[in-house]
Amino acid sequence: MTVLLNVKDLRAYYGQVQALHGLTFSLNEGSLTTLLGANGAGKTTTLRAICNMVRSTGGIEFDGKPLNNRSTESIVRYGIAHVPQGRGTFTTMTVEENLQLGAITRKDNAGIVSDIERMYAHFPVLKQRHTQQAGTLSGGEQQMLAVARALMLRPRLMLLDEPSFGLAPLVVRDLFGILGKINREDKVSILVVEQNAQLALELADQAYVIETGRIVMSGNAKDIANNEEIRKSYLGY
Repeated sequence: MTVLLNVKDLRAYYGQVQALHGLTFSLNEGSLTTLLGANGAGKTTTLRAICNMVRSTGGIEFDGKPLNNRSTESIVRYGIAHVPQGRGTFTTMTVEENLQLGAITRKDNAGIVSDIERMYAHFPVLKQRHTQQAGTLSGGEQQMLAVARALMLRPRLMLLDEPSFGLAPLVVRDLFGILGKINREDKVSILVVEQNAQLALELADQAYVIETGRIVMSGNAKDIANNEEIRKSYLGY
């Protein structure tokens, strides 16, 4: 399989505080990979480092192209979409305006219209709410809108930070089911940071476990999910 994202010896810093200590991992094209760990382990920082939103050293390559010292905007233009924790929708804009904003770097108007309808097919509730302000949506609907808006970029890789955060279990399961469908049918590679390890391992192909800025376990997601000793030692369930 073709390696899409290759990270080597990644170290990240907030001021003088080092948050990541030499992470090395890769993500194959078309795969769905999860990065697991407790609060403060460095999961969010890893996504931010990939997008050059924090000071970092080490090697980050996307489809063979180095991302180091690239602006966050240029990284987006390469086809990397980042959905941060907390949804991040534009609350005073309508659902459809949020989707249009997701395609702001695109010039193909007909394709944009087609992709909005495709997002409504993935997330029917957004179609029902298309004229509604995003700030009036439920938490689950806002998370769906954030994912849909990121997909309007037509990314090759989507980075998702804690998509289950603050959502009811049934909403989370529905959302993860849609993410799996997007990965399979739209061929979007996904790197998802998640505390809900059990659900993330059901969804993912590959998993990495991070503790205090270091990768302490990696492997096939199903193998990790089926290994009780690993689950209890590293994932707490």
